[in-house]
Amino acid sequence: MELDHKNTMRYCRHILLPLVQEEGQERFLESHVVVIGAGGLGCAVLPYLAAAGIGTLTLFDHDEVDITNLQRQILHTEQSVGVNKAHSAHKMLNQINSTIQLNIIDKAFSAEYTHIIELADVIVDCSDNLETRLLLNELCWRYQTPLISGSAIRMEGQVIHFPMRAQDPCYACVTTLFGEQSLTCMEAGVLSPVVGTIGTIQATEALKSLLCLPPEKVSMTLYDARYLQFNTFDINKRSDCPICSIRATD
Repeated sequence: MELDHKNTMRYCRHILLPLVQEEGQERFLESHVVVIGAGGLGCAVLPYLAAAGIGTLTLFDHDEVDITNLQRQILHTEQSVGVNKAHSAHKMLNQINSTIQLNIIDKAFSAEYTHIIELADVIVDCSDNLETRLLLNELCWRYQTPLISGSAIRMEGQVIHFPMRAQDPCYACVTTLFGEQSLTCMEAGVLSPVVGTIGTIQATEALKSLLCLPPEKVSMTLYDARYLQFNTFDINKRSDCPICSIRATD
């Protein structure tokens, strides 16, 4: 997609960047990004991807806006309480950028939507349950679709960019490090800006993936808001991983 004058002006601050330029912005406009969840993380990811000019955004969320969400889920307003989150987000995103295509699916993500993962350029996982995360990981690995995973709780958060290359680990490799943690924001709480910090990093990683700027090695970035610290450590591929060890040995 060639940039016309209006889009050149709209996205000129991107175009000025040596790693983006017109070619990169055109790539954004031609891309399809899927975001799973319009909660705390999704509400930070989505407006930046929309503003960046991602040509097609597909959003999954089956949940309704609750008054307890308003403390951190900034796409939703007091008038959104009781409304499906995907539809609430759509209204706000359309005001941010009416030129992009917004696909709203007001259902929980499931294997029924495998074809969407296969055709997408990047998946951003903003879900809040392990079952969905593992399903997304399996499908992204199968179709070699980059996956940007994030989570936040209390005053901490984490982000992992999985390019899904044959030599890379996957999310299933990570779960063995921490086990099946089920603690949620409902039980433990979360400081509202923490989800914004993690979500904007996820959005940045998604844009970098579209620019063909994946990480050299897969690593987990941990954010500690209490002490304003970021720590990163590499993730090793499990030789016995039931997901990612298969293609690596084919």
